[in-house]
Amino acid sequence: MKLKKLAIIALTSFASVGFSTAGIAGDGHGHHHATKSLEGAQAYIISPKDGETVPETFTVKFGLKGMGVAPAGVNKPGTGHHHLLINSKSLPKPGVPMGNDVKHFGGGQTETTITLPKGEHTLQLVLGDMLHIPHDPMIVSKKIKITVK
Repeated sequence: MKLKKLAIIALTSFASVGFSTAGIAGDGHGHHHATKSLEGAQAYIISPKDGETVPETFTVKFGLKGMGVAPAGVNKPGTGHHHLLINSKSLPKPGVPMGNDVKHFGGGQTETTITLPKGEHTLQLVLGDMLHIPHDPMIVSKKIKITVK
């Protein structure tokens, strides 16, 4: 009985900080409930610039307008964290947590240093909510092309 009371208290506390168990559980088909994005929010890549030639190891700086950056797991309205798509042919599926096909910056980072092989590459940002799910509607940067020399 004591354990049951603790479980109820824990679930109540979990719900009181704003987590939705429905959003975590999803619909049984791998879809979750995405956090609404703020109107006019934009993600963008500060550097490198579209068409730029970069060395094999370089820094990517992330930009965000109209929303704030918060680490994964933090339930703060109007925030999210960056995910970097490298050479991705398509965007992540709406309502589904982003997986290993993207680089996650769940600590709230706004830049990273990456190493890519020589050649042509594309970079694109997607903002994810506290559960790594793209916002609704998605906040996606323009896809840029770079050349690594």
